[in-house]
Amino acid sequence: MRPIQMVDLKQQYEHIKPDVDEAIHNVLDSCAFINGKPVQDFARHLAGYSGLKHVIPCANGTDALQIALMALGLEPGDEVITPSFTYIATTEVIALLRFKPVFVEVDPQTFCISPEAVEKAVTPKTRAIVPVHLYGQSANMEEIMRIAEKYNLHVVEDNAQAIGCDYTFTNGIKKKTGTIGTIGCTSFFPSKNLGCYGDGGAMFTNNDELAERLKMIANHGQKVKYYHEVVGCNSRLDTLQAAILNIKLKKLDDYIAARQKAAAYYNKAFANQPKITTPFTASYTNHVFHQYTLILNDVNRDELNKYLAEHHIPSMIYYPVPAHRQKMFEAFGGAAYQLPQTDWLTERVISLPIHTELDEEQLAFITQKVLSYIN
Repeated sequence: MRPIQMVDLKQQYEHIKPDVDEAIHNVLDSCAFINGKPVQDFARHLAGYSGLKHVIPCANGTDALQIALMALGLEPGDEVITPSFTYIATTEVIALLRFKPVFVEVDPQTFCISPEAVEKAVTPKTRAIVPVHLYGQSANMEEIMRIAEKYNLHVVEDNAQAIGCDYTFTNGIKKKTGTIGTIGCTSFFPSKNLGCYGDGGAMFTNNDELAERLKMIANHGQKVKYYHEVVGCNSRLDTLQAAILNIKLKKLDDYIAARQKAAAYYNKAFANQPKITTPFTASYTNHVFHQYTLILNDVNRDELNKYLAEHHIPSMIYYPVPAHRQKMFEAFGGAAYQLPQTDWLTERVISLPIHTELDEEQLAFITQKVLSYIN
């Protein structure tokens, strides 16, 4: 049996090695390392895949979130509603820009932000909502957009874990996550479902004016070189990464299907174990399984984590400390929040290996070891 990886990028690369190597050599031959043709090609291809007008590449997913919030005209002290149960980048950029993060609960089944909690948190100072499509399925975007329209709020989707995911509205219309709100943001970190071989990110919008502003902010606030209209930053997707992403984008739906197949194996193996709650998929979304995350009931999560490691099975806890309990948010009143559902989840979730290269031998070994510990 091949060694089990949390994400097996080596095996994935081997399957696309000739195409990737050729693309990299073409960039090296061109010496157009910044803003080369593959960057524009990738932006166009990803926009076509996503079904919207504008994709603006940038240096990483955190920059995408920061630039998106910078583009909306918010003022210091404005409130931005977001889940506490997420990776820190989502909330970090809110504080970095001197806005006030307002932490709310998640749905205990989907792990995504609760629309009911969002609406209860709206105040006259609220300006935006940042939902996170956590682990690979969509938040309830129809309800979130209803709330946003009702209170005249921006919506910035954190789509770093769910690129390729479909959201189905009650009228039957389908849209990709990241294309529904005011701006969508994603990351191309190597372990993502669509990952490059370094850092990378992108922003999505159908608004022409907003797209121009996002491009300008990401390029030192300039439309014309050396003429700077707004305060911006330097955030670029380099040509090598774009060339790699152009190849992997063609494989994205196949990669998603492979992850879903692995998840189905896990689901069947754990179906009759009452101490394990397998991932729930809401009726309005599919699941692209960036992570395969269990909720453990009456199981020592840390001891299971240790047991699996002893058998050379990696597992991860996403996330052991919610944002509102992080030291960085003490000045924003984080300790005062009462989010019992979030706290409950952080004590019980564990993620198993999930990637495009898992085979049945590996899946059987993983599930057997999990069940042997729990039983």
